[in-house]
Amino acid sequence: MESVVVVTGILAVLIIITLMKTVKIVPQAEVQVIERLGRFHRVLSGGLNIVVPFVDQVRTRYNTQEQLIDIPSQQVITSDNVQITIDGVVFLRINDAQKATYEIKDLHRSISQLAQTTLRSEIGKMELDSTLSSRDEMNQALLSALDAASGGWGAKVTRVEISDISVSANVQQAMELQLQATRERRAIETKAEADKNATIYKAEGDRAQAFMQAEAMERMAEAKKKEAVLLAEAGQQEEVLMASGQKQALELIAEGLRENPQAGEFILAKGRIAAWEGIAASDSQNKIIVPYEAAQLVGSLALLTDMVGKKKDV
Repeated sequence: MESVVVVTGILAVLIIITLMKTVKIVPQAEVQVIERLGRFHRVLSGGLNIVVPFVDQVRTRYNTQEQLIDIPSQQVITSDNVQITIDGVVFLRINDAQKATYEIKDLHRSISQLAQTTLRSEIGKMELDSTLSSRDEMNQALLSALDAASGGWGAKVTRVEISDISVSANVQQAMELQLQATRERRAIETKAEADKNATIYKAEGDRAQAFMQAEAMERMAEAKKKEAVLLAEAGQQEEVLMASGQKQALELIAEGLRENPQAGEFILAKGRIAAWEGIAASDSQNKIIVPYEAAQLVGSLALLTDMVGKKKDV
């Protein structure tokens, strides 16, 4: 009886163990590679999975989250023979657990070694200045090389970052001196460029001013020319008007002479009297009156008296 109980208990334990091995619960963000009798069978994903106990065995487990692989610090030489120390990090994700298990022996170590080799190759093509200022280019080159290699290993490299680039103290001092010299050169070039621009602007300003002055003088000369033309036209018009007036006066005198023959004598007598009045009004002590035309003067006075008398009678 006791032996039956013992056997029953053993069977119960075996059944429980078998059931436990039949049911596999895989955590989220994890995959498991299952081998059946030593050969690949399938990949278990997160959740409840059923396997054949004692036949199916878990070969490897992988986390499907993005993982970080550190690139150890190493010394490399640039194309201009400067030794620098560089390190970085690689971010990758497992997307094919079967390839990651059977295509590469140690995925993380292989990625790290490939990153170091690629870094040495890329930096060997670049000068020191380009290395310090071209991290994005190096990151892209590393990403392309690692992604191409990791694709056959069941992984996907998502990002590569160069975390630190350092040089020796002597090289750092030389770089600082070079940077200072570059800054001084740029300052001199900037000042020279500013002086050149100032000279150009001044010359352009002087040229514009001279052009404006010449234009103003030209306009002034044109205005004077127009003024002279207007004055000449006005003088000509004035002479024309005076000539026309004189012509009309002569015509009136001629008409008067035709109507009254004594009108000419009247005009001459009036002129002589005006001349004698001017001589008489002068204060000069050196006046000598010569009675050369005394008879004509008396005749003129008589003519005037006669004409005035006739006018009164009329």
